[in-house]
Amino acid sequence: MIPNNYHTHTCFCDGKDTPEELVRQAIALGCRELGFSAHAYVPFDDCCMTIEGTARYKREILALREKYAGQIRVRLGVEQDYYSPLSTEDYEYVIGSVHYVYRDGAYLPVDLSPEEQQRIVREHYAGDFYAFAEEYYALVSEVYQKTHCDIVGHFDLITKFNEGGRLFDTAHPRYRAAALRALDTLCSAPVVFEINTGAMARGWRRNPYPEEWILRELRRRRVPLLLSSDCHDKDYLLFALPEWNEKIPEALKQL
Repeated sequence: MIPNNYHTHTCFCDGKDTPEELVRQAIALGCRELGFSAHAYVPFDDCCMTIEGTARYKREILALREKYAGQIRVRLGVEQDYYSPLSTEDYEYVIGSVHYVYRDGAYLPVDLSPEEQQRIVREHYAGDFYAFAEEYYALVSEVYQKTHCDIVGHFDLITKFNEGGRLFDTAHPRYRAAALRALDTLCSAPVVFEINTGAMARGWRRNPYPEEWILRELRRRRVPLLLSSDCHDKDYLLFALPEWNEKIPEALKQL
């Protein structure tokens, strides 16, 4: 089975390609649906849509839906950051995500680069990665309340640069307690959690978000899951999705 993708970024935000280039790629790959999810406007974020671009984005996706009707179903979504101020009422679905924490009067990016993440922890958290994680997951726990999302995006994005535990230990009691508090809150909401291969495509991780122990917790709670590539380049539109589409059901049985 060819999977579909619902976490797709274009040149309207920080993606490489136009929406139409991505639609054509999805058709060529045999997808039945393609969901677009541009980064919603955030005043201090350079990677998101502008207010003017948001209106153009909506028009273009709806025009492509009509143009390619009968070949593929095009869906209009948005990735709504915790700090996005705009309404989501015009979208078919919403991915809720946390990309920033607010500390010392500044909005600090969670996943810009390993160097920036280490600088933030050093300068704003006295080198305590677990304090950083606690603040991050406190925001994640509120992402449904803030965004009214349908999908929780890359739940443990904070681990993007932590392959092999190079920065902190995700088995540490403080880290797990913070993550589990967020899980407990979100699992009471009508949301789907995504299994996101985006960091794999960029060479940061060998496995998707979230980590296996979190998948185990989601399975125990019977939370629905959705595979996504968090695509920023049409050449990676379905990156690792066919493989994980086959692997996840069996992997979940073994967790």
